[in-house]
Amino acid sequence: MIRRASRGSWAVWLVGAAVYVLAVFHRTSFGVAALPAAERFGVGAAALGVFTVLQVGVYAAMQIPTGVLVDRFGPRRVLTAALLLLGLGQVLLAVAHSYPLGLLARGVLGLGDALSFVSVLRLAANHFPGRQYTSVTAFTSALGFAGNLAATVPLALLLAGPGWTPTFLVAGVVTMLFVVAVQLRVRDTPTRRTTESRPVPPREVTRQVAAAWRVPGTRLGFWTHFSTMFGPTVLVLLWGVPFLVEGQGYPATTASGLLVVFVAGSIVGNPLVGAFIGRRPALRMPLVIGYLAGAAGVWAVLLSWPGRIPLAVLVPAFGYLSLGGPASVIGFALARDYNPLPRVGTATGVVNVGGFVATTVTALTVGVLLEATGGDFRVALLSVVVVLLFGSWRMAVWYRRTRAAVLAAQARGEDVPVRLRRRRWDVPVPYRESVAPAA
Repeated sequence: MIRRASRGSWAVWLVGAAVYVLAVFHRTSFGVAALPAAERFGVGAAALGVFTVLQVGVYAAMQIPTGVLVDRFGPRRVLTAALLLLGLGQVLLAVAHSYPLGLLARGVLGLGDALSFVSVLRLAANHFPGRQYTSVTAFTSALGFAGNLAATVPLALLLAGPGWTPTFLVAGVVTMLFVVAVQLRVRDTPTRRTTESRPVPPREVTRQVAAAWRVPGTRLGFWTHFSTMFGPTVLVLLWGVPFLVEGQGYPATTASGLLVVFVAGSIVGNPLVGAFIGRRPALRMPLVIGYLAGAAGVWAVLLSWPGRIPLAVLVPAFGYLSLGGPASVIGFALARDYNPLPRVGTATGVVNVGGFVATTVTALTVGVLLEATGGDFRVALLSVVVVLLFGSWRMAVWYRRTRAAVLAAQARGEDVPVRLRRRRWDVPVPYRESVAPAA
């Protein structure tokens, strides 16, 4: 068990987090490139939505396989593959003029993006003690939003200046060159540069995924991530700028600037949430519940506002919604707490699927509703509220079941990651699953 992270471990994490910064940049670059892409490829709202749906769908579909790959081959090898795929995808997008080639490029980007975050979290799990894991995860998410920031106003200015091809071509080449830094600095563990891989039969992989999914804490993490991160992600990845420009009548530069609010909120919120739940882990789910209740209220205000929504309302509304990213980190803390270390990569991948499944479904639904209603963003964005309510319901179900498992373990005298007090609304039927902390 790691008792204290060394300076070398912090250096390894920093290089891994830089890979995640690049991945977030590539993931969110379509947020300000959506309108130029519609003109370049000659497509409408529904076809434009397919770009994000494909990319995020590939990302979501690859999360569990990524967890298995990281557990087997180690984060160093997987991060190297991530950089090569991200760079290749952006180069393809730079030269693409046809809609099918553009889709292929975003699919390759989604594959590279899928390999990044889980790998960095596994590095953190390998190099840092459990008490620091939540804070390091939060810092990783916060640093990742530097890539999001670069994909707002700076990217919009580059697209308006040098143009589509030079901008995305340079981004792709720089990403592939960063492989050198990973090869020189990243170590899978404090004592080993690479993980010793072994052949794993498909049946064993299935058992490993099933074992992670059976843990109530993993499912609670899945639905926590599902409910908290998809709303702001849908706006940042695709529909934020079109909503503000076409739905609200703001200039494109103002719309791109408003997306910075999401970045600033996440950069500030991630370390605060990470530090808070690191000190008070028993309050992490009440924090999620409070955020979701507030998010429902924010969406109600935005979708019912008569006429154009003023900036004085949009800025604090977007600032509050941006806290969904920091809140989603709690899902990864649950995966780390309730799974043994050799299975943390797989469990983290399972949790990470949640938010991106919600994002994929919502992004596609918004595009379809826009086509069906002739561009009515208020109706289209109601799908966000529906998915938010559904995810909150499922999260509440698994919150009660996870509490039941923890309370039953406490009654048996087992050590648990977070000790709980029984409430009147707790599930009365005891659970038999072990909830011992990860080794």
